[in-house]
Amino acid sequence: MAEPIKKGSLGEILSASQIISETDIALALEEQKRSGARFGEALVNLGIVTQEDIDWALSNQLDLPYIRLKADMIDPDALKLIPAALARKFNLIPLIKAGGELNIAIADPLNKAAIEAVEQQSGCTVNISVALIREIREMIEACYGSAGQENLGFSSGAFADKALDAINADLSGGRLLDYLLILILQNRLSSLSLQPLGDVVSISSRRSGVSRPIGHLASNYYPDISMKIRKSAGMGQSSEPCNSGLLTFSYRSHPITFQVVVMAGYGGDYITIKPHVAASVPARLAELHLPAHQESAFAELARATKGITFFASRNPQERDRFIDLMLEESDTTGKNVIILGEGPGRMGKRFPRIQMPVGETERARLIMDALEHAPDILVVENASEAIPFAAACRAAMHGKLVLAGLEIRGTRNVLQQLLLYQQKNYFLPNFVNGLVSFKGIQMLCPECRSSYSPPADELAAMQLARPPASFYRTGGCDSCGHSGFSKRRFLLDVLKFDQDFLRVFEQSSDVAALEEYLGTSGYRGITDEGLQLLMAGEVSPEEYIASVVL
Repeated sequence: MAEPIKKGSLGEILSASQIISETDIALALEEQKRSGARFGEALVNLGIVTQEDIDWALSNQLDLPYIRLKADMIDPDALKLIPAALARKFNLIPLIKAGGELNIAIADPLNKAAIEAVEQQSGCTVNISVALIREIREMIEACYGSAGQENLGFSSGAFADKALDAINADLSGGRLLDYLLILILQNRLSSLSLQPLGDVVSISSRRSGVSRPIGHLASNYYPDISMKIRKSAGMGQSSEPCNSGLLTFSYRSHPITFQVVVMAGYGGDYITIKPHVAASVPARLAELHLPAHQESAFAELARATKGITFFASRNPQERDRFIDLMLEESDTTGKNVIILGEGPGRMGKRFPRIQMPVGETERARLIMDALEHAPDILVVENASEAIPFAAACRAAMHGKLVLAGLEIRGTRNVLQQLLLYQQKNYFLPNFVNGLVSFKGIQMLCPECRSSYSPPADELAAMQLARPPASFYRTGGCDSCGHSGFSKRRFLLDVLKFDQDFLRVFEQSSDVAALEEYLGTSGYRGITDEGLQLLMAGEVSPEEYIASVVL
């Protein structure tokens, strides 16, 4: 067997019942890694088992009764406690009420929100049985009556009545997703979000750093819609609280790529969709085409043999690639390099990697345990939280070279966090080599960009001392696949902690003093570089605000 199966797990129950084989388990685990689906969902997707098999095994795993529904199982008095809308929303059916207890059959016994809603509605303690979703829906129809013409429940002033009718008639949510993606393109939105608010899902757009409502969606079908979006972006039903993927959409016969970011929330997934223009971190520093002073600072950091260098970005994939770029530039010949985490170490050089545990304390312990293996270079995928951060800094104090990722956006925010950690005595600044902070920015397509006059709120948000002669925004043409963008590039701050900067850092109580020092010393970074692109008409005001100002 490729990987051991935990006792009492879904796989162990199915295997013990001879429903699946070791080969099936290996295939499902591979599919699970590829798609992010649950183990049971992976088995169903591969056609190895039916959903009925999974429901039965899940009921065994959770020690819950598994039943095949019949009309005579259902007590009319129990039905009166739960309204039809709630039963349809969570795919459940009341069975019988006994004293202060209500027995229900439900398709997803892990849906805590459903159980809480039933308890609140009925005032009873809820006991669960597992049943097929098909049989539950049939029983809802038989017991509560027809719901009439089913409707997705989407309302919006952004679409014509004919479009709303088409959207609401498609209960899968596919038509809704198509119209939302077109809305992003046609209105040049930086992002669009679906935000669960209990009984409704709010849909809002974002442009130039300002959010505006688009409409509302009834929550009944939202679990199916969020799953459709997840699958379209290659995520499946992941157990991770946060996930992301890429969704390809055909617009005017051209493929457009969107990034989908998901957070698990109360009432469903919080989903943000935004245009995506790929940007790859090159394997060599020279290919980044950085300003001379930044390239020199990066190369000097790559020559360090001890101390800690931070890499800051909210994008984990890009953050990992910049760590890799530092490894590519560093002399690792004859050195013991250990990677802690899944992401870094994916370029030309290959090094042993260790899986990072989930808990903050456990991750800190792993960092210190790694020192027992005498690394010359220790890579820590994410050291943002206080305890792993302190452990990574202690590793540097042991004479190791540490490359540590920080899930923080913007140099100012990183410096603010470092000042806070210094005040809490989590590290000694003189062991810090420097900081690499970066942001991605999307460049306008030169073939279809068009000039325009920004509204007052955009002008105010840019905070420009002297505006350019012309502002430009996205258009969309065949050359750029109607995205309006030609490419995505990186704006970098490469900040060395030299003796002068360390002196100011150790004496500063807030980030303003550090920024004043950097300004007077002639340092230029992300802000200056982004402003040059805006003045040259290579980026839109919306992109400048989102990537540089905010």
